[in-house]
This record gives sequence, C-alpha cells and structure tokens, in this order.
Amino acid sequence: MPKQAKAPMDQAGAALESVAMCRKMRISTHRRMVGLAVMSTHDNAYKNVFSHPRAVKDLLRGFVHEDWVQQLDYSTLEKVSGSYVSDDLRDREDDIIWRIRMRTKTSQGKATGEWLYVYLLLEFQSSSDPWMAVRILTYIGLLYQDLIKSGQIKARKLPAIFPLVLYNGESPWSAAREVEELIEPVPQSLAAYRPRLRYFVMDEGRVPKASLHQEDNAIASLVQLERSAGPQDIANMVGELAHKLRAPQNRELRRALAVWVRRLVLRRFAPEGEIIELEDLPEVHHMISERVESWTQQWLQQGKLEGKFEAEADMLRRLLTRRFGPLPPEVQAQINAASAQQIEAWFDRSVDASDLVQVFSSH
Repeated sequence: MPKQAKAPMDQAGAALESVAMCRKMRISTHRRMVGLAVMSTHDNAYKNVFSHPRAVKDLLRGFVHEDWVQQLDYSTLEKVSGSYVSDDLRDREDDIIWRIRMRTKTSQGKATGEWLYVYLLLEFQSSSDPWMAVRILTYIGLLYQDLIKSGQIKARKLPAIFPLVLYNGESPWSAAREVEELIEPVPQSLAAYRPRLRYFVMDEGRVPKASLHQEDNAIASLVQLERSAGPQDIANMVGELAHKLRAPQNRELRRALAVWVRRLVLRRFAPEGEIIELEDLPEVHHMISERVESWTQQWLQQGKLEGKFEAEADMLRRLLTRRFGPLPPEVQAQINAASAQQIEAWFDRSVDASDLVQVFSSH
C-alpha cells in the first residue's frame, strides 16, 4: 500500500463526531429493516398463513378493490392440491393456488358459477423482479396445460385466473405489470399478436394507512404488525388479531399466525432465547404483554450499541480520508468487516500514524 502524505488534523475531531452521531439512529433503524427483509426470504410462515381460506378471503375482500370481488362465493374457496398442477408449479414452494366460484346460484341456493383460480405468489425479495410479468405468463400457461391434461376442463373453455403478487420489499414495486410493456414497439398490425396479461400487486409497505383500519380483516392486522415500531405495538396488534379470529373455526389460522409472529415479527425486538414456542395467538399475546417493558428496554439498548458502533466506524473512515485521501477498496472492506475493538484500535493509531500502513499494521 503506497504511502500518502500526512495532513494536519486540527479541525477533524469535532466535525467527525458531529456528522457521525447525527447519523447514528438512522443507520441503526436501517440495519434492523434490512435484517427483517433478509430473514423473510427464507421463511415459510407466510405460505402457512395463506394456506387458510379466511386469510385468502380477507386478502381479496380487503385489498382487491374491483367489482368482481363482490361476486365471489367465499364458501366455495378450495385450495388446489398438487394433482391439479404440473411438476414445474409443484416445485414452486412459495406459490399458492386457490379456486373459488363466482356467485351464481339456483333457486335452491346451490352455487353453479364458474371457477375462478387465484394464483398467489409470495415475493419477499428486497426489490421487485423486472420480469415478473413473463414469469406469471409462464406459470399460468403451465397451470392451464395441467388442467387440460388432468381432465378438469369440461366445457372447452378455460377458467379465469387472477394472478396476485404479495410483496414486502423495502423499495416500492416498480416492475411492469403487463407483459405488453416488456415487448419492443412494433407496427400496429403486428401488435395484435403480442401476448396480453396483467397481474395484481399488493405492495405491503405502500398500502395506505386508512386501508388497514378494517374491523374484521385479519390481513389488515398482519400488515400493521409488519409495520410495528416496538414491542408495545406488537402486543397491541397481536391482541387485536387474536380477537378478530376468536371464533373456533379460526383455530388453525390462529396457530399459523402464532408461528408467523414468532418467526418474523418478534425476531426484530425480542432477545435470543426469550421467544417461547407457543401455539396459539392468545398465548403469544399473553407472553408478549408480560415482557413488553423488559424487551423494550433491551431493544432500545441494542439500538444504541448498534448506533454507537456504526458511528465509530464512520468517524474512522472520515478521519482516515481527511488525513490520507480517498480510502482504497481493501481498506473499506477491512473496516466493514471489523469488530468494535478493531475499530477503536485503528482509530487510536490513526492519530499519530504517518500512513495507512501504520494504521492497519498488525504490530
């Protein structure tokens, strides 16, 4: 590493500390949000929740504001088993397929409407997939092909399919929602041959707050839990969710949501080893309520420690840059991977060192 000229550091200290401490809490919050998004991509808790008809019903009724939703007969909701789909679809463990009849009944009250298939994709990446429209076009084609081969099509007409992407990434969903948008412009006579398909996106982070105040909608409470700002907020929302699902027929959904809360929500705030493996929402609510005060104190303390570490690392980068110029990539990498003790040691050396070699020397 080449030597770089030593520069005076008369004005460095106060400026460095001021800039770093102003950034402390913003950096700490960002780290927690990123940690949650990464964890969610490897968890099947969401799939478990949306394997229950009540969850699908609340999702459609509460967040798909289109007239045909009012024509659905929710008593006919039926999860599509593996026998209905191809091997390609069966390998997609994060996708869920339901079917439901449109609300058309005989004089005896029997549902006679046609089936509508709801194709639910759980998309828990940090950003949107620019080719999602093409992916969905492929999945729907495979589903139609399997329905034909398995003898499910009786009237020589294919059922309607509603593709819905459930997304909880940090950045807003920005991908094209129609296949046509991804195809190069062509003459009007040729445009008639382009495939046409649109999908629906529920971007959890961008759902208006007013849409979450739904008295009997469990998914509205789920989204609010995703946005919870601390242990007390979680306790309040889990209690509300348990109340909404208190009826005996919702027992299995309560159990699925208890797992979801433990794996995806409490991990942000609860200390390691203090999350008890309880099986029902009322039990989880009781556990959280008993620990709100201690968890809040520990969570705040952890946030302060994380903020202090980030601030010290940032101060070291600023000090080294002022004294020796722009930092090489390998130095940036060392700082990013360092422990708190290493940061402190390097900071002390940087005061008197004549170059970067002396700062990062192991002797």
